[in-house]
Amino acid sequence: MGKSLLETVMGAVVLLVALGFLFTAIKTAQIERVEGYTVEAAFLKIGGLQKGSDVRMNGIKIGTVQESKLDPSTYDAVIAMTIRSDLRLPADTVASIVSGGLIGGKYVRLEPGADRENYVAAGGRIEHTKDFKSLEDQVGEIIFLATGGEGNQ
Repeated sequence: MGKSLLETVMGAVVLLVALGFLFTAIKTAQIERVEGYTVEAAFLKIGGLQKGSDVRMNGIKIGTVQESKLDPSTYDAVIAMTIRSDLRLPADTVASIVSGGLIGGKYVRLEPGADRENYVAAGGRIEHTKDFKSLEDQVGEIIFLATGGEGNQ
């Protein structure tokens, strides 16, 4: 009887510790939905960016990717994102898609511009973008530069 009571208490302690780790992981992952206004940005390629991905400025989550679609006239990938309502993006803000590491997910990085008179309106578009560069693209550029930038002729 004493052995099963001890096992039950130890099982409860293990469950409490696991729940504590889960709670901490959820709080630090910043996975809550962002409420705010919607803006768009167009890219030539998005590199597997998913709905629900973060939108970050200086490493801080300020929004969420809502959807990605193809513009039928330009064939660009258009990303719709929700930005916190307490932030106004300068009109010359630059949006880029970056990877969170070798195995990390993709996210949208916003670099605020210097324009303090004009801002991106709700429902507007961020005009300045940098396209996603995959690991293969970056390795190719390094090889190209290392070989003196000469191609086959």
